[in-house]
Amino acid sequence: MTNKELIETVSDRFKDRFESEPLIVFSPGRINLIGEHTDYNDGFVFPAAIDKGIALAIQKSEAHQSTVLAFDKDETYIYDLDAIQPLKNGDWKNYVLGVVAELQVLGKNIGNFNAVFSGNIPGGAGMSSSAALENSFVYGLNDLFALGLSKQEMILVSQKAEHNYAGVKCGIMDQYASMFGIEDCALLLDCRTVTSQPYKIDFKDYELMLINSNVKHDLAETAYNDRREVCEKVSKLLGIKALRDASKADLDLIKNDLLEADYQKALYVIEENNRVHQFSEAIEKEDLETLGNLLFQSHDGLSNKYKVSCTELDFLVDKAHKTPHVIGARMMGGGFGGCTINLVLKSEVESFKNQIAELFKAKFGRACSIYEVKLAQGTHIVKSK
Repeated sequence: MTNKELIETVSDRFKDRFESEPLIVFSPGRINLIGEHTDYNDGFVFPAAIDKGIALAIQKSEAHQSTVLAFDKDETYIYDLDAIQPLKNGDWKNYVLGVVAELQVLGKNIGNFNAVFSGNIPGGAGMSSSAALENSFVYGLNDLFALGLSKQEMILVSQKAEHNYAGVKCGIMDQYASMFGIEDCALLLDCRTVTSQPYKIDFKDYELMLINSNVKHDLAETAYNDRREVCEKVSKLLGIKALRDASKADLDLIKNDLLEADYQKALYVIEENNRVHQFSEAIEKEDLETLGNLLFQSHDGLSNKYKVSCTELDFLVDKAHKTPHVIGARMMGGGFGGCTINLVLKSEVESFKNQIAELFKAKFGRACSIYEVKLAQGTHIVKSK
């Protein structure tokens, strides 16, 4: 479903159900071009909002309860604003309830409301549909009830909703990219200061393609926690706040005090932070070849040093590397499944799509999913109340 169709769908469904004109908000998903596992090391990332997201129709209600309709799931949830509690983990309602609860914690006065939402972000692809949903509600409620929150304050509400209601201790990148995205731009985001610099990117004859392995291995959560502990342990040994502050020379001074595997993990983070800066310089020079090489280098580090890749992701990147009209590819996200991001020559998109789909199916006996994405505007009002 296109974004226009999404917006029409939620608007029509809202008017049918609630017989009033809604405020309509669109909140995008996001990709991360480079800078993986650097966020919790106070480092740098390079996310961008994409042209897929959540459309929300919302309006005040005179009823004594609030009603939220999840169009894609055909589920309706009615609840009392004065009795909000987290539900079981994994339930979409937690993202909505969490936003409302965190606004209440801030002392914001929210009345009852009706809402309908729908999305076209592929599930399980690591494009942050949860951040898009949280941002759509905090943005809509902020406008509807004149709460006076800045975008910076809104993303903190979204993040706390994820922490305290969805039970996911996420960083700020997803909410930030979804809220602050700029069309045709990626954001060089400093995760320590939570400030960014936009970089306009012209991919010229190339376009971004995401290939979803459609797998998620069970290692993901344990491995994430393990790597975070390693990074914190190495930072402590170095006497610094986070690996963002370390150089390879610093790390080499304590190499004998570390397991080789831990040294490699810390080295990956230091090198990846450097790659993010090199990526921004390559954008300024419109040097697509360097951009692509940095993607390949990032994947090599994620796979062989940080050890968060998997057979399926390595296969996809290897095949991309051997294809002349793909100039860069890497796994994207936490690892052990999900997507690769690829820079593919526009004229060869269809042939590469068909080729990689056949190869993947032949190797693993199941299909991968392929999406083309563009860099888009962040959370915004489509139609005012």
